Amino acid sequence: MTTKLVSLNNRSNPNRLSVASYLSAAQCAASLLNRGGVIAVPTDTVYGLACLAQNKNAVKRLFQIKQRNNDRPISICVGSIQDIPKYCKIGVKVMPLLNDLLPGPVTLLLKALPYINKSLIPKTNLVGLRIPDHPFMIHVAQLCNAAIALTSANKSNETSCLNIKEFKQLWPDLDAIFDGSTLGTIDPMRLGSTIVDLSVEGDFRIIRNGCALDYVKKILC
Repeated sequence: MTTKLVSLNNRSNPNRLSVASYLSAAQCAASLLNRGGVIAVPTDTVYGLACLAQNKNAVKRLFQIKQRNNDRPISICVGSIQDIPKYCKIGVKVMPLLNDLLPGPVTLLLKALPYINKSLIPKTNLVGLRIPDHPFMIHVAQLCNAAIALTSANKSNETSCLNIKEFKQLWPDLDAIFDGSTLGTIDPMRLGSTIVDLSVEGDFRIIRNGCALDYVKKILC
């Protein structure tokens, strides 16, 4: 398998996305995902590995690449808040919070609807849901018009990555790497997203502190 390496950067200004490169790359990413591919992508926190959530073969391959135990859940990413009810049950008290928490470096644990691919959530009825505050990921999810399985681009129990060279050992197993340059503006400590359980109406639990802990507490407390 030949791995595509796609740059999202404007060579004259590496800190800005080229519009042409961005649109072309997003279409390429969506096409690969729709064909069952597994790709590496930039997010608002660290680099991630992604495939279509409902594609069981792609999810199986994702677990294998990451060397992750099959009983550990993987979160999903969607393109807009309006997409969330397609995959999760949302309480009336949770709905008003969504616009404050998303997009952003936050993973919401919500009750999964029955048809969600159980290989993503093998031992729970909850699914982690993200909308990364990154234009590339949002556009890719919108082009796919489907949930994307999303997990950090590293082998299980290893350090998360802020640039593509840090997970170079995974490149041969991937269909494409989308290089958004070095990340870390929001999450320089590689903490990942803050995980908050909102599955119980009127209550919340912080499952992982992550990089947005203070902001999440401000919204929920």
